[in-house]
Amino acid sequence: MKKLNPPQQRAVNATEGALLILAGAGSGKTQVITSRIVHLLKEKRVPAENILAVTFTNKAAREMNERVSAMAGQMAKGVVISTFHSLGVRILRRDIRVFGFKPNFSIYSSSDQAGVIRQALRERDIDPKAIDPEQILWKISALKNRLVGPKDFSPDRSNPLELATAAVYPRYQELLKGFNAIDFDDIIMFSVQLLQSASAILKHWQERFHYIMVDEYQDTNASQYLMISLLAKRHGNICVVGDDDQSIYGWRGAEIKNILNFSGDYPGCTTIKLEQNYRSTGAILEAANSVIQNNPVRTDKALWTASAKGRDIEFLLAESEEDEAAKVVEMMLLEQYRDKLLWGDMAILYRSNAQSRAFEEKLRLERIPYVVIGGQQFYERKEVKDAIAYLKVIDNQSDEASLLRIINFPRRGIGDTTMIKLNQWSMEQNVPLFETLGRVSGIPEISESSKKGVLAFHRMMNEVIAGFTPYNMGAQVNALFNRLRIDDELYRTLNDTAQARKRIENIEQIVNSLAAFEAGTPRATLSAFLERISLMDEDKPDEEGKEQGRNVVTLMSLHSSKGLEFSHVWLVGMEEDLLPHKRSIEEDPTVAEERRLCYVGITRARKYLTISRCLTRRKYGTLEQRKPSRFLAEIPEHLLNAVSGGEIAVNGAPIDLAGDFFARMLGD
Repeated sequence: MKKLNPPQQRAVNATEGALLILAGAGSGKTQVITSRIVHLLKEKRVPAENILAVTFTNKAAREMNERVSAMAGQMAKGVVISTFHSLGVRILRRDIRVFGFKPNFSIYSSSDQAGVIRQALRERDIDPKAIDPEQILWKISALKNRLVGPKDFSPDRSNPLELATAAVYPRYQELLKGFNAIDFDDIIMFSVQLLQSASAILKHWQERFHYIMVDEYQDTNASQYLMISLLAKRHGNICVVGDDDQSIYGWRGAEIKNILNFSGDYPGCTTIKLEQNYRSTGAILEAANSVIQNNPVRTDKALWTASAKGRDIEFLLAESEEDEAAKVVEMMLLEQYRDKLLWGDMAILYRSNAQSRAFEEKLRLERIPYVVIGGQQFYERKEVKDAIAYLKVIDNQSDEASLLRIINFPRRGIGDTTMIKLNQWSMEQNVPLFETLGRVSGIPEISESSKKGVLAFHRMMNEVIAGFTPYNMGAQVNALFNRLRIDDELYRTLNDTAQARKRIENIEQIVNSLAAFEAGTPRATLSAFLERISLMDEDKPDEEGKEQGRNVVTLMSLHSSKGLEFSHVWLVGMEEDLLPHKRSIEEDPTVAEERRLCYVGITRARKYLTISRCLTRRKYGTLEQRKPSRFLAEIPEHLLNAVSGGEIAVNGAPIDLAGDFFARMLGD
């Protein structure tokens, strides 16, 4: 208790009734939860088996278990500290017979689920090429998180994905039951249904857990909220810990109202704010507070620190995304030399995974070890490989692996059987595969409809190859992708607008990368560009860097960064339509969740924070002017220090970043 500050001590001592702990970033909430458990054990003499603590990740649960065991020893044996899903499995193993399952049920992985969903599609005569099975699984998952079962789902009749889901969902559940299996989302949904439908079962678990604590309460969805509410109803000793300012997962079902309405759900509850931050400097916290206070609906609180103000927040203005990446990496090299920071002390945070491309290229060029978390490496993403395959065939028609990759992307009615026959004829006749496509009319084993698709593809590629020049390559490739209508293909096959947009952004980055390569390389050729990419693939970053302790720079999206901290954070791409993101602006003009994302990004930094934005970015190879993020204007001017890394010119006129940079930064 002596290690805790006064609000933390009050939170530990407030054991009876409902308690809401509003724990700001870096305020020591894990220490409070674990100390509270030990206090219940040692001072209140609560039996260990009557205490439950729930969190979201196995890592967090392990950390809490280790801390409690270290403080309480054998007294802690019997305390349940688990994830929501581990708790759900505990409930189901005891009583799932009520639903006709055996207690030794299997929990299916995503690959197992895919097999079951394909079987259900076949039985319902739905073509998996017309409706992506993964998207049906995603839709079913979203329904289960809202406790919507097969009989309760009313599809939108104008939406093909919802119609397919309505047809498949009941059969999918029947097949799972036949295999004595459940999927990950069933764990919570079935647990809630058990607690709701059988009073004896509910009473058993309510009597088991007299004191309940929930971590990261702002991230709970509808089913998790109801599960905890049912368990806590008898004794009412429920403590939830969270921060509405860090609620950033609304897109996957988290409901911020759960924490905002907690005091209404539990009249007479005690609210304690943990506002002292033990992570960041004063300047970083002042910036974070200044941004987040602009959200109209939030609990009133402000982070503070007993440590010094620290270094000002650095602001970096770049001409383009390539210039931004180059200057960030230059700063990293300086930080390593001047401040003796390790690569593992540094992180680049961005709003969209597509932004990683320029940073990956520059880090590899400088041979700086890095790891991408929360997304694949840029050039390993499927849609990127598909698009690059077109460039490889333009450059080299003998690249048959790339040719086979693109012959039916976008889909043009050329099936696997046709491709096998083309490949077989090519080998038997000793004719290159590309030439074989032009001679498909003479292959009798291939249907007439498939022949038409093959010939149309061959004619198109011949036209593109014949007309391709080493000048304005980005524009030519952009024209090709438009001709292929890749955007339409992704929207059609994914049936998920948000996911399709992300993949389209990645396709766009290929055009941008080629255009930037051409602009910065004398006598640039397509062969040289592809060679550069191949060498990058050969020199893969250390995947093991994801493990704690590896000395690598971390690249990740803001969504993936929550719960982590780094000595120096580069928060990049602070521009309108990136942060806040364009589609979020369209969906919510207040951009409340985007502002919370920005707040999370700022508070990941311990000592140093650098914010950057570009004057221009390439969109489909063409330079576009960029506007600064509205969140930049919310950071007090006295906290910002301009760093340039060199002179920047706009329309041929140099900008002096040392003078009146703030006005220029916020100007259009």
